[in-house]
Amino acid sequence: MEIYNNLDTTASQEFEKLLSGQFSKTKIEEGKIYSAEVTKISDKYIWAHINGLKSEPVIDINELKTMGLYQDIKLGDKLEVLLERIENKNGEVIVSATKAQKIKGWDKLVEAFEKNEPIMGKITSKCKGGVICEHIDTGSLMFMPGSQISDTPLKDISHLMNEPLKLAVIKLDKIRGNCCVSRRQIISSFKKEDKVKLLDKFEVGQKIKGVCKGFTSFGAFFSIDGEQMDTLVHLMELSYSRISHPEDVLNIGDAKDLLIIGIDKEKLQISTSIRQLSPDPFLEVDKYKINENYQIKVIKFLDFGLFGEFVDSSGLTVLLHNSELSHLKKNLTAKKLFKLGEIITVKLIDVDKDKRRIAASYKATQENPFKVFENKYKIGDVCEMTVKSSNEYALFVATEDFPELDCFLHCNDLTFNEQSEEELKKYKEGDKIQVKILQIQIDEQKVRVSHRATLSDPFDWFADKKIKEAITVKIISTDNKGLVVRPEGCEMNFVIKKSAIAINIADARPARFTGGERIDCAIQELDFDKRKVTLSIKLLEEIERKVALDTYGSEASGKNLPFSSLSEDLEKKKKEE
Repeated sequence: MEIYNNLDTTASQEFEKLLSGQFSKTKIEEGKIYSAEVTKISDKYIWAHINGLKSEPVIDINELKTMGLYQDIKLGDKLEVLLERIENKNGEVIVSATKAQKIKGWDKLVEAFEKNEPIMGKITSKCKGGVICEHIDTGSLMFMPGSQISDTPLKDISHLMNEPLKLAVIKLDKIRGNCCVSRRQIISSFKKEDKVKLLDKFEVGQKIKGVCKGFTSFGAFFSIDGEQMDTLVHLMELSYSRISHPEDVLNIGDAKDLLIIGIDKEKLQISTSIRQLSPDPFLEVDKYKINENYQIKVIKFLDFGLFGEFVDSSGLTVLLHNSELSHLKKNLTAKKLFKLGEIITVKLIDVDKDKRRIAASYKATQENPFKVFENKYKIGDVCEMTVKSSNEYALFVATEDFPELDCFLHCNDLTFNEQSEEELKKYKEGDKIQVKILQIQIDEQKVRVSHRATLSDPFDWFADKKIKEAITVKIISTDNKGLVVRPEGCEMNFVIKKSAIAINIADARPARFTGGERIDCAIQELDFDKRKVTLSIKLLEEIERKVALDTYGSEASGKNLPFSSLSEDLEKKKKEE
């Protein structure tokens, strides 16, 4: 107990020193980065000492390998680690060197973004939409969109891979941990001041030299000779000819004279043109006359035709539509008929100066087979034709001397019968058929013929007939709707409706007839213009009854005869019983 009586003794001071060493005043917190000293290295793990911790944390050797620090690490080195847990359930300290690196790297990126300062990075790989970059100081991965790689289009970026590049941080997402950088912004910032000075050297209408260095779908980029500046020649300014891509008229590396047509000092851009350095070929259009033949060179195929260039003019193009290729073939395309670069003869059919359009026809230079057909055949001529094809409502036939000229034969022009579509099915390809030419339309490229017109009209059988006249018909068939009958000596069938079979409703039954019987009926309706005939048995009975009444008296004339009411009296007596 003496040690507590006098605290100034040597023993008391030593005891106080031991207590101070046991309980450090350093405050250790989870989630912070600390400097750890390497105390031991094995094949699998590294032990490190952090002041204030009672035990040394262990770091997996593979973690240092991924960071690229394993080869250089040695005893006594300092290593930045993130303290994740002071003590887990096993009493171990959990730290991470990679997480510490990422956190420190993110802090540097945030600082660079806030201060608008550039960082050093390198492109490590390509990905969809751009490239992956690595922050040289911390190893943090960043994304660079393809549009931010350079201020001019680049087809090949192999010279930039794994090379130190100065980059600008343009977007940060702390929640997702994403960082977006730009090389283009760095380049543009250096060029901006230079471009302002360069633009003062140029003026609209000036002629300059340029070398083609890249293509886009809307034009070509040229580097201005002797200046660190690029210019765009729009697709429409490359040539007076119709082109779909700059590759049609240019190659990379081509040197061209350019005309400055616009200067935008806000966007620091110069617009140039190649075609305006040469005279507009459309000014020569007046020397070409409509309905005259000219030679053109096929320069481009389209879905609806082709574009050709006049052989005796540079750059003046003409459209040849598919509809102007052939008189006979409707679905012919220009690509099937001609080849690229082929010289063909066409007839000029239209010139629109306002729309700068010239239209031509190839078929107009060929003999029109419809005119030749009209010279040989006249309307009303009867000839034999061959069935070429058919559809659901018509036949297409042709003569032997004009095998490619299709004549139109509608099913209604096949027969006088109403079942014309059934008649159509009887014909097949190669069948011969007698027809009369009804119509020749050269402008519409159509010839209409009729087989029915070569036959005698069965409707002429009614030429001397009148309404209410009695005729004899043969029953062809019966159904619930009525009777199908054919007059004797006529080749047409008609229907007697069920309501027209008899006056007495009980007798108006089609089932009374089995078919094949010969019966009399009257003509109820006869219209030669509409080719319509209505027959009725009921009408004939009414006519005959009227004749009988007119001849023998009224219907009640026999009532005064003896026993004239006998049947009625018997019926009455039967009901009373």
